[in-house]
Amino acid sequence: MAGSRGARPAASERLSRLARLGLRCDDDLALHLPLRYLDLTRVVPIAQARTGDEVQIEGVIRRQEITGRGRRVLSAELEDDSGRMALRLFNFYPSQLRQLAVGQRVRAFGQVRAGLFGAEMTHPTLRPAGGPAALPARLTPVYPAAAGISQALLRTEIAAALSRIHWPEPLTETQRQRLGLMPLRAALQLLHEPPPEVSRTSLDERSHPAWRTLILDELLAQQLSLREARERRAALRVEALADTGRAQALLGRLPFRLTGAQQRVWAEIAADLARDRPMNRLLQGDVGSGKTVVAALAALQAVGSGRQVALMAPTEILAEQHHRKLAAWLDDSLARVAWLSGSMKESDKRAVRAAVAAGEVDLLIGTHALIQDSVAFARLGLAIVDEQHRFGVAQRLALRGVGSPAEAASVPVAHQLMMSATPIPRSLAMSYYADLDVSVIDELPPGRQPVVTRLVEMGRRERVISAIGPALTEGRQVYWVCPLIEESEALDLQTAIDAHATLSAALAPWPVGLVHGRLAPAEKAATMAAFAAGELRVLVATTVIEVGVDVPNASLMVIEHAERFGLAQLHQLRGRVGRGSADSVCVLLYRNPLSDTARERLRIIFESQDGFEIARRDLQLRGPGELLGARQSGLPMLRHADLDRDAELVACARDLAAGPLAAQPERAAPIVARWLAGRGAFAQA
Repeated sequence: MAGSRGARPAASERLSRLARLGLRCDDDLALHLPLRYLDLTRVVPIAQARTGDEVQIEGVIRRQEITGRGRRVLSAELEDDSGRMALRLFNFYPSQLRQLAVGQRVRAFGQVRAGLFGAEMTHPTLRPAGGPAALPARLTPVYPAAAGISQALLRTEIAAALSRIHWPEPLTETQRQRLGLMPLRAALQLLHEPPPEVSRTSLDERSHPAWRTLILDELLAQQLSLREARERRAALRVEALADTGRAQALLGRLPFRLTGAQQRVWAEIAADLARDRPMNRLLQGDVGSGKTVVAALAALQAVGSGRQVALMAPTEILAEQHHRKLAAWLDDSLARVAWLSGSMKESDKRAVRAAVAAGEVDLLIGTHALIQDSVAFARLGLAIVDEQHRFGVAQRLALRGVGSPAEAASVPVAHQLMMSATPIPRSLAMSYYADLDVSVIDELPPGRQPVVTRLVEMGRRERVISAIGPALTEGRQVYWVCPLIEESEALDLQTAIDAHATLSAALAPWPVGLVHGRLAPAEKAATMAAFAAGELRVLVATTVIEVGVDVPNASLMVIEHAERFGLAQLHQLRGRVGRGSADSVCVLLYRNPLSDTARERLRIIFESQDGFEIARRDLQLRGPGELLGARQSGLPMLRHADLDRDAELVACARDLAAGPLAAQPERAAPIVARWLAGRGAFAQA
């Protein structure tokens, strides 16, 4: 497929069109697999075509007419020996008018539907049926396409590519038989040109051995790439960070004891930092499990060893919460702490950057401002990314300290600890995080209260407001969460500003605070501090409070238009209450009618408080892109595999990549090359 200097303009245009779909070589074309198939291998008598069936009929045009003035409709009547069927085309072309001229013999393929005057096809695919036109021997593939790229062009180019590729078999015959798979070439040929007797259901559901063969091949490419990244990183050397004296000093100061799970993961992280190869560890823990103190201990081990630490959070409120909490825990005797955000005055940012570059800051906390070119660490030893899935892949790579994603993937300059309160489902961890070490805090601190979740229709909103007064009288604090800060006619959502006005009037004289993303940082900080101190008893907020906010006295949360939130957001928000000794409630206000997806989300969050189970269900609903933060990269991380449906194959691919294929690079290299050319860095983020 590759072009040449002397390529004709037509060929150049064809290659340009294919490149828009990411089809730049024979491997790309061969792996551009069909979305569905048309059965053009047989003609069905009109009398046997049932409503809802997708069939091909053949006959002679007996009548043709054009109706309508503005939007013209071409109607024709097709007759065979068994009966007649109407064909209707909107916005037709002159060529279709000629195809459907009275007396022409044509084949029409489409879905049969019930019309006003009997069975009909709307916008069928038309082909001439005169002469010796033979029926195809195989199902006709329909490929993902784009404007200017016809199915005919794709079929021609893919067939030519298949004739040129010579891929070595990735698995032995014994391995294929054990897994119920086909030879790779045979599987590829069948998926592009399946015989009519193949089960259409097995093709549509991707359960046919041919599909399983290609899916395993893709998963092998991913696992091998991640394994290669792990091995490259293991070969690198960084400064070992072994001094735990400051970490032990912090443990002596804290007003609480670490849970058993915190002690276990801290020991794992401390051991990693003490080695001379770069740590790449994911710290998972449900909402409120105590990840921040573990991060503080890791930071102090780095600082005690003479290195600097960067802690990056996705929002200013979370970064500021980290700064306030860590600065109070550590004070200057343990670590000099500073923070940096995009909204700071330029003069203040310059001062912080200068102090970091001079080595006068031990721990720098901030938002994405930390990965801008103007921030230069004197001796960065540890990078911590909180809520890592909320950063784009390229942003996470940049924090490793090197400019381009390709460089950053292979040359980390510091130990890296990623944290997530959105637990990663096992299938996702095995697939996308196979090159990471994973630590899990699977125990909540003593005293955490279970949160009762209630679903309430928006029509009962006033009753919910009236129930807040008694809660305030009992000394409790309340969050009221809204999804937007400006009116949107399209969504018709109550704004945070209006909710604040309504609650202020209804709950007077209790003071009601308001925070949202457009407030000045000083205003947000002052409001949050007043709520944390109990001076404000009610806080109206957007999702800026989703993570990191810790007010133990807050025991009631109301989330308006809960149907507009994702599962992870709802779970994170609910985790803001239940942090003290009082019974806690989270009220989800929703508006009917609910979409099927919104109804399922609310059902899941109502039934479960297990973050791992919620994450697993979220993966089923949304796919891996959002959970990974991969959407920002513009690259699909898996083209054909589905981590939930293909969990068994994910495990097989992991075992094969770690075992037989790891010892045979000549078999492994072609697998990675055909699937991940140009994508390796993002697969390793």
